[in-house]
Amino acid sequence: MRHSSGFTLALAGFTLLTCGDAIIKSMAGLWPAPAIAALRFSIAVPLLAVVVIASQGKKALHVRKPLIQLGRGLSIATSSCLFFFSLFLLPLAEATAIGFVSPVITALLSALFLREHMRPLAWVATFVALAGVAMVLRPNLAEVGIVAFLPLAAACFFATMLILNRLAAGTGSPMALQWVVATVAAPTLLVVASVGHFSGFEPLHVDWPHWSVVLRCAIVAMTASTAHWLIYLGTTRGTAADAAQAVYVQLPVALLIDALLFRHFPDALALGGSLLIVCAGLIMWQNQRRMAGALSS
Repeated sequence: MRHSSGFTLALAGFTLLTCGDAIIKSMAGLWPAPAIAALRFSIAVPLLAVVVIASQGKKALHVRKPLIQLGRGLSIATSSCLFFFSLFLLPLAEATAIGFVSPVITALLSALFLREHMRPLAWVATFVALAGVAMVLRPNLAEVGIVAFLPLAAACFFATMLILNRLAAGTGSPMALQWVVATVAAPTLLVVASVGHFSGFEPLHVDWPHWSVVLRCAIVAMTASTAHWLIYLGTTRGTAADAAQAVYVQLPVALLIDALLFRHFPDALALGGSLLIVCAGLIMWQNQRRMAGALSS
């Protein structure tokens, strides 16, 4: 029963994240992606600070390993900016599906930088994921060109943050670590948005935002923080591995939102590629379970 409640909480958290992505997509053409990302994290900073101080006290805001925390913040800032751009240009479900390759990329980076051994099953997952990405990207490459690779680049930076999260383990509470990431990401993205504004490139020009843009950014900031909290609760009330499986609810939710709100229906190639990426993630999850079982025996 406890495992079931943990999975349900994680399911709710990942569903909420996809709803937040849909809100971001709804702002395409209203404001530049770096400015939206900057505002989203700027709103999150005081909100998370209030939650941390109220629940854990001011001391909880002081976390260790500042360079690791800086790397985490820069990684999520870059990933968010790239992913927001991809949401503007690609269908929600396809951008979401490509994001699922981050566990595979994380395994590759772990092998490269943390000297973790990659089992044969992990290599199978890698090739399955790459095949899936190629299938999803092919129709989009014809329509939007090289920018179709944006969600893949976003997944790489997100995977970098996951690696740094391992190195940051135990340096603070989960909510405090979220706050630290936001405090780094917000000013970083403000600089990026400013550079874009003064670059002379019209799509990056930052006007005073409409109140609806500010409201939507605030909703995304709150839903994202709530989603991460629910996912964390899911891992504490069940198992981290079982809660991680819930991430794949994002694909059917994204497909539904695409159809109902954005009137987009994926072709067979993109849908098949998305399912291959999900299969790769499940193979990777099974590989991690086997490794955990081998270590505990």
